[in-house]
Amino acid sequence: MEASLDGSNVPVSVYENLIEAVHKKLPTMYRYVRLRKKLLGVDQLYFYDIYTPLVQDLNKSIPYEQAKQTVYDALHPLGEDYRKILQEGFDNRWIDVYENRGKRTGAYSAGTKVHPFVLLNYSGTLGSQFTLAHEMGHALHSYLSNRTQNPIDSDYVIFVAEVASTCNEALLMQHLLKTTKDKKRRAYLINYFLEQFRTTLYRQTMFAEFELEINRRNERGESLTAESLNALYHELNHQYFGDDIVIDKEIDLEWARIPHFYYDYYVYQYATGYSAAIALSRRILKEGAPAVKDYIHFLSGGCSTDPISLLRGAGVDMASTAPIHEALQLFDELITEMEQLMEE
Repeated sequence: MEASLDGSNVPVSVYENLIEAVHKKLPTMYRYVRLRKKLLGVDQLYFYDIYTPLVQDLNKSIPYEQAKQTVYDALHPLGEDYRKILQEGFDNRWIDVYENRGKRTGAYSAGTKVHPFVLLNYSGTLGSQFTLAHEMGHALHSYLSNRTQNPIDSDYVIFVAEVASTCNEALLMQHLLKTTKDKKRRAYLINYFLEQFRTTLYRQTMFAEFELEINRRNERGESLTAESLNALYHELNHQYFGDDIVIDKEIDLEWARIPHFYYDYYVYQYATGYSAAIALSRRILKEGAPAVKDYIHFLSGGCSTDPISLLRGAGVDMASTAPIHEALQLFDELITEMEQLMEE
């Protein structure tokens, strides 16, 4: 574990702090699960039920040109210099937009030296619009690092990679919530935001704890049988999601299809990156220009120093549990608003 994290200059305490901080906020996840069960009107809530939207029929098609304009408007807090680069990407074919024969699925950004290239499979959904914001966050991170740092220091490590992309998503969500007056639409957006917390912050932390425990068992010389791994995964799902969801034998097997468990301590970075991004987006919206200046400096940093120092310079100390607590506090606030909206 120390060797794996040392490759990115991340202290082991960051991994341990993540698990500790999320453990303290597990009751908030139990509250969300209870809310889901209540709003879906089911006697028993299964894991496949959590993929059902709480608000139906609002995911209307969003034309690509409209999505670009919305993302551009949402990133206004990052300043005109940032948006000028964003517009350059929109106008100069940085993005391969639509599905095509032989094209790979999903989305990614390749931070090449000339300029970044972004692959999308845009389908007009709300998720597609968020993916556009996400991938352009990666693209501008690469653009700024490549133009600020020497070639040796221009590539950033995975620990910070998801921060820039998720910060864009958080700013887009806050923009949509600010400009949406329809209560049903607002509830739909909050549902989408809550699911990001569940899947990225809670679920990836659970994955990180599973990976940590199986490696500890291996170090102790214990056999990692399918039965023992099923039992451990069952126990963690119950710990993270509580008594109001059915932990069935099919979910016990889910660990076997998660490819990241065959890497070396990778998944925790999704949760830490998400926490840092939420904290940064809130600072940018609250403090304005000083926070933006620090954030752009972070985006321009490449790997010129260790990732903890880079993020600390942007105003987020990932050596502490504070950013994780701040993100989970927002999760709690969103659940409260969702409860109020659904009562109305």
